[in-house]
Amino acid sequence: LVRGANGVGKSTLLRCLYRSYLPSAGQAIYHSAHGPVDLARAADVDIAALRRSEIGHVTQFLRARPRVSAIHFVTEPLLARGEDARAALERAAEWLNAFGLKEDIWDAYPTTFSGGEQQKVNLVHALIVPRRLLLLDEPTASLDATARKALVARLAQLKAQGVAMIGVFHHPEDVGCLVDGELHLTLPSSA
Repeated sequence: LVRGANGVGKSTLLRCLYRSYLPSAGQAIYHSAHGPVDLARAADVDIAALRRSEIGHVTQFLRARPRVSAIHFVTEPLLARGEDARAALERAAEWLNAFGLKEDIWDAYPTTFSGGEQQKVNLVHALIVPRRLLLLDEPTASLDATARKALVARLAQLKAQGVAMIGVFHHPEDVGCLVDGELHLTLPSSA
């Protein structure tokens, strides 16, 4: 769990680990399935490979392609790793149900959904294929209590499967049962 005041750099830290931002100094050693990798200095091609296979990033903002239905958007990660289309649809339906997304909107475009509905689709898309490391940036910000509970249950399942997680949470009390350690970020004091 990453904690700190607004503006201290919690989301920036996660973006640096995912390499959406390029760190200007320091190291971030990740022990990949193929050995240690410095996420701050690794080649872009190596970062892209890690994103495809090992490192997932969940933000509070939906990044769906226009004119792709919710159900098809959340099957994309399954299909990309070679899962049968019918099995992928069944698994996506199970996950969408678990997050409380009503079946009558699954064929609609998630870009037209409410903030909470978009976040549910976003979470399913990001979590449906387990990764070795999951970076969670305010994934509960737009969720109601029921959806937050569903998310915590899914995260607990992933943790039990050995998935490591680093997260910033709008409601940190919801994930207390998952926390093994905390990192408190502070701004440097001015001299």
